Amino acid sequence: MPVEVGKAAPAFTLPDAAGKPVSLKDFKGQDVILYFYPKDDTPGCTKEACGFRDAWADLQKRGVVVLGVSPDGAAAHQKFAAKYELPFPLLSDVDKKVMTAYGAWGEKLMYDKPVTGVIRSTVWIGADGKVRKHWAKIAIAAEHPAKVLEALAGSG
Repeated sequence: MPVEVGKAAPAFTLPDAAGKPVSLKDFKGQDVILYFYPKDDTPGCTKEACGFRDAWADLQKRGVVVLGVSPDGAAAHQKFAAKYELPFPLLSDVDKKVMTAYGAWGEKLMYDKPVTGVIRSTVWIGADGKVRKHWAKIAIAAEHPAKVLEALAGSG
């Protein structure tokens, strides 16, 4: 398993929708929800992103940072974020290096056939930079943000 609970999260720097570099180290001392999704403006990805958007007030109260990562480029991210009023950064991992480091790129089943692609997953990185929880394979995108909130609420 590429990421392990209790171990340091892999460092990364990726461009946001405006092309500005965003690094994990920028959020030292804050909890980070790093979620990986296949494609902007597709049904499951939209439900998941809007779930995090709808939980934004609760996440902000807890001081939690949300970062969405997909292989889409800046233009797609800008359009997606504007269309659904997403209040958090969407990062472009065009070469899939960060997704690979986090176990979010690889073989998966799609319609019972093996394909290589983005594995919908989320990593909760604690304020100390260590992995607190790893949702390795998310089955139902629409329900996932609520599960993340439950985990955060249970942490204190």
